[in-house]
Parts: sequence; structure tokens; C-alpha cells
Amino acid sequence: MSRTRPCFYNPCELILGTQSVKKILPAMLALLVLAACGSAETQADRDRSFARDQQSLDSAQRNATVECRDQSQCDKVWKLTATYVQQHSDTDVIRTDALAIDTDLPTRNGRVGYSATRVPKGNGATIALFGQCRGMYDPEQSRGSAYDECFKKITTTQNKFADFVSQQPSGN
Repeated sequence: MSRTRPCFYNPCELILGTQSVKKILPAMLALLVLAACGSAETQADRDRSFARDQQSLDSAQRNATVECRDQSQCDKVWKLTATYVQQHSDTDVIRTDALAIDTDLPTRNGRVGYSATRVPKGNGATIALFGQCRGMYDPEQSRGSAYDECFKKITTTQNKFADFVSQQPSGN
């Protein structure tokens, strides 16, 4: 009477042989350990990148703040600011008055709405452009699902604002 072995097998052993599996298994485990180390390093890189991006956003906000010296200059800059907000917002302008320009809140991820303020200062004013983007931050104020897209849109638009309002012909 012949004895049959139970039908338990390892497909890798059938293909590669028992010795090959014994050699490959430690190498695969080593690769898994290295991948885990790489993931932690990647998270640290992402954290540093996020911190740098936040500094760039702060810088862009400073770049999107301009001073005007008198009523006439401020009125021209304010009119150009309204045009700039309208041209760059993904949402409609819902309010424009002597002190604020507001757009509707973005309703879809990656959409940006801009607003501006005009704060009197002596005979002139300080005019600042602000960006708000849906999905830029999660509830814990860390990187949201649309962060990269929002970051690019806001920093680009804010960094170009001062040039836009200062390089326009004086007749505008």
C-alpha cells in the first residue's frame, strides 16, 4: 500500500525549489525593513517640504501687500486690485466696496477664491490680496488633498500682484 502525502505545497518551492525559497525569504524580509525605513525618511522629507511651503506662503502674502501714498494712487491701485481678483479667482466676486473685495467661497477642491482689503493709512492705504483654496488644509491644519495645487495657484498669484498693480499705465 502506498502512502500519499497530503496536498500541502508551496508554489514557490515547486517553481524555485526549497533551497531557493530559503535564500530569497531573508532577502525579501531585508527589503521590507529597508522600505519601512525609507517611508519614515519620506515622511520627514514631506514634513520639511510642508514647512518650506508654509514659509513660501508667508512670503507670498507679504509680496501681495502694497502701499499707496494718496487717494488718487490708492483709487487706481484699488481698481486694478478688483480686476486682478476677478481675473484670478475661480469664484465670482460677490462684494466690492471702498474697503473690501470678496469672492464667493470655493466649493470644489483646488478652487481658489481671492479677497482684498484696503486699510487707510495716513493719506494713503495698505492694500492686501488674500487667497483661500478649498482642500488646501485638512481639519488639523496639515496638508490637505488639494494642497499642492492650491499652493501653486496662491503663491503664483500673490507673488505677481504687486507687479500687476504697479506696472499698469498711469492712465488706468
